[in-house]
Amino acid sequence: MKRMSMMLFIVVSLLFAQNVFAQGLTRIADNVYSYVGEKDESPAHSYAANAGIVIGRDSVLVVDTLISAKEGERFLADIRKVTNKPIKYVVNTHTHLDHAFGNCVFAKLGATVISHTADRSMLERIGTGTLQNIGNYGLKLEDMIGTEIVYPALTFSDRMQIDLGDITVELIRVLPSHTEGSIVVLVPSQKLLFAGDVLFTDFHPFMADGNITGWTKTIDALLAMDIERIIPGHGPLSGKKDLREMKEYLILFDAKATELSKKSKDVDAMAVEMKNLLPKRSQADWMIGYNLKSRYLGK
Repeated sequence: MKRMSMMLFIVVSLLFAQNVFAQGLTRIADNVYSYVGEKDESPAHSYAANAGIVIGRDSVLVVDTLISAKEGERFLADIRKVTNKPIKYVVNTHTHLDHAFGNCVFAKLGATVISHTADRSMLERIGTGTLQNIGNYGLKLEDMIGTEIVYPALTFSDRMQIDLGDITVELIRVLPSHTEGSIVVLVPSQKLLFAGDVLFTDFHPFMADGNITGWTKTIDALLAMDIERIIPGHGPLSGKKDLREMKEYLILFDAKATELSKKSKDVDAMAVEMKNLLPKRSQADWMIGYNLKSRYLGK
């Protein structure tokens, strides 16, 4: 009995340790860590958004900051388990709330927040209103305690290179895709790309603000790049296969949703039909109906 109890204790301890590891930052490559494959897709957990870091000789670059001050603090605590180097830069791949409302945590540390010009403008237009009406996004006021809208202090229009001393990071403006000002973050020495929400893997994408033509052309451009590992905006560590599947998903969704919206305004029935048609994805089924309602039915 004692031996069985000890074995049970060891198994439970291992499972707990694995769970803790899964919830922290994963080492993706030398000097690159990120959340990947988050399973808690609740709003308070940033809808399972990914965010990561690139560690240079003297400082750290952060890619995206999650949905709130609370989530930003969680991210910061996980960063400090990996490195104590100062955080000098924050890059927003885009400025939707789940990727940019944690900016305030890092700005208070003195980090310079960077985005594309168009997405800074989007945050200026909708940021304050989004925070004031946060219940519309499934969040409670207590989830957002301490959260302040921090606009990018530095913007660019095409490309920007950041030298972290012993590693270079390239910020690349893509065509209007997930948002008008979506960017990707390339670490050339590691053949690694932070794709932001240009890529959702095993996760139904948010399409309401998207430009489908620009999005598919952007994916073609990424497929032509010399990259081997891709960190999506949501989902597990990915590769070019996932980019191709994302493109197919977008084309299929757009064509079928356009067809169905001409025949019916019943979003629930449409969502059921779409789910049966679309490639299976394990997370965010609710996004199908949301995309139909916000993009194709004009409600």
